[in-house]
Amino acid sequence: MSRKRFLPYCLVLATIVVSCQDQDNTQQTDNPLLLAYDTPFQVPPFDKIKNEHFRPAFKVALEQHNLEIDSIVNNTEEPTFENTIVALENAGSLLNNVSTVFRNLNSAHTNDSIQAIDKDLAPVFAAHADEISLNEKLFAKVKTVFEKKDTWNLDAEGAKLLDETYKGFIRSGANLSAKDKEKLKKINAQLSVLTTEYSQNLLAETNAFELVVEKEADLAGLPADLKTAAADAAKAKGKEGKWLFTLQNPSVMPFLQYADNRDLRKKIWEAYQKRGNNGNNNDNKKALVSIANLRLEKAKLLGYSSHAAYVLEESMAENPANVYALLNKIWTPALAKAKTEAADIQKEIIAAKDTFTVAPYDWRYYQEKIRKSRFALDEAQIKPYFSLGAVREGAFSTANKLYGLTFIALNNVPTYHPEVEVYEVKDKDGSHLGLLYADFFPRESKRGGAWMTSFRSQGTKDGKRVAPVISIVCNFTKPVGDEPALLTFDEATTLFHEFGHALHGLLSNVKYKSLAGTSVPRDFVELPSQIMENWAADPEVLKSYARHYKTKEAIPDSLIAKMEKAGTFDQGFATVEYVAASLLDLDYHAATTPIPADANAFETAAMKKIGLIDAIIPRYRSTYFQHIFSGGYSAGYYAYIWSEVLDSDAFAAFKEKSLYDQGTANAFRRNILERGGTGNPAEMYRTFRGKDPNPDYLMKKRGLN
Repeated sequence: MSRKRFLPYCLVLATIVVSCQDQDNTQQTDNPLLLAYDTPFQVPPFDKIKNEHFRPAFKVALEQHNLEIDSIVNNTEEPTFENTIVALENAGSLLNNVSTVFRNLNSAHTNDSIQAIDKDLAPVFAAHADEISLNEKLFAKVKTVFEKKDTWNLDAEGAKLLDETYKGFIRSGANLSAKDKEKLKKINAQLSVLTTEYSQNLLAETNAFELVVEKEADLAGLPADLKTAAADAAKAKGKEGKWLFTLQNPSVMPFLQYADNRDLRKKIWEAYQKRGNNGNNNDNKKALVSIANLRLEKAKLLGYSSHAAYVLEESMAENPANVYALLNKIWTPALAKAKTEAADIQKEIIAAKDTFTVAPYDWRYYQEKIRKSRFALDEAQIKPYFSLGAVREGAFSTANKLYGLTFIALNNVPTYHPEVEVYEVKDKDGSHLGLLYADFFPRESKRGGAWMTSFRSQGTKDGKRVAPVISIVCNFTKPVGDEPALLTFDEATTLFHEFGHALHGLLSNVKYKSLAGTSVPRDFVELPSQIMENWAADPEVLKSYARHYKTKEAIPDSLIAKMEKAGTFDQGFATVEYVAASLLDLDYHAATTPIPADANAFETAAMKKIGLIDAIIPRYRSTYFQHIFSGGYSAGYYAYIWSEVLDSDAFAAFKEKSLYDQGTANAFRRNILERGGTGNPAEMYRTFRGKDPNPDYLMKKRGLN
């Protein structure tokens, strides 16, 4: 996060790689990445961009960025806020454009050529970043401006930009000795290669496994739609007459939830939880330990006791001790509840006259049985009310009622894949606010999970607001046969979550793009996303959008009542697997001495220390914990629960008045969504709420008090 004030934003969030020596026959004048975007709303011309355009485009963009930096360094005028800080803010726009397209394709629709660029030459961009952050003459100018900050008559946003720019240089090693700067460069180069390797290994491992079922009897317990989807998947792979299940979440998780065949549940579960841990070419154990230890070495070089201490200095939590305190406070009641849930499952196993002890691949299966018997609630009853279209419109409607936004589907905007949808977003006065891309379904070219990103960040140019281009990317259950995509309620909640991130980007209204939208600390960025989950589950909102895809009837009150009654069901498991992963992340990154070479032994010891029961594993095991080893959340996975304290309290502010109270909505928009990273998060929240957040709302929501 430290470099985003003076480098293109995308270079902070993803490793982008290019060879400056590689040439091909593509002419600059024919390269769509190097031309002004002649498209609606000036979006990237995906219909014209080809793999071979990236290398020459990166070469030109790097050269241009270097010239822009040289211009700042060689300016003979006295350093000022405008000619140094603002000039740095505006430098690298072409590089940012090219990098943004590349990194988003690499995540959402990659291929061998893109991965080769990404993997083979990662150190080029690491070196480019270091050349800027460790440029002594450039830092001297920034320091001069910073030391005269009281003389520039800056507004709050300008002061924030100056502070973050100066701090970014310091945190990137500007004050190190020449010898230590060389050490730092080597570490950054190694990290760029290793994090890329980790991510690509995980994608390869996820795509490599297939569970092919040949006997229909082995599908006992599975819902009809899942069997049909598996048959379609098998047919697409030339295995007609069989059923294919993969490690994509919409395939593996329902299989674990419904399949009666315990041996097959174990088989797919073992494949899922051993990704990156198979001793093959895609093994991540060595890479992740090297990443953790290099981060520690870098942190100590910069004067910090650990990588977590370095990262958390810029967060609301401030230090590892505060994070451990929050997680441990939640861990104790969550583990107690999870043990009760495990005992309930064991009773179900005994009642079925089985003798085995509950294992991780049993948990979802037996909890589904308990849910049905205890609450008369079956996921199959719920899904018909949550077609993708209905859920999407529910999110749009919620934003309309809160903020007056409207969403207009477009069919004249180029996209990077036929499944991608595009919407123009208009404000309540009818003015253009931005564009929203939506990419909902899994494919082999897309990494797992769900995320929000951007193709253009909001900012201001020539006194006018630059409208952002935002994208949400998910991996939801695909349509089956003639039916629309029917989502689980968890998937519906995920859509609202990512849409909340999108609103943070779309409603941003700041001057400097590096402070726009989601450019905030990790433990604050989840507030706008997680608060939207509360509307997704609210009975009043459910009645408005959850409609049966055939009859169009609203979800009945009786079913909503069952969902509410079961609202804290299995929360022991959900909280324990999440907190266990958060503590694992912190153990890797709060370490003050190097991590031992055996990643499996380290993870086992970490989980034993907190008393994690055998029936549950952390949500992400080390070898597929992409959030922390290649996704920008190192020492920050706790952020979801920290932000949940905020979102639970913030939603209570609405409920204290009304669900769509305009005064509260306007305050949330004005003080949180529009401001991006222009202020102190704690102060921004207090301005909105009038007080600090109350953690009791979180404990109540999770049923832990």
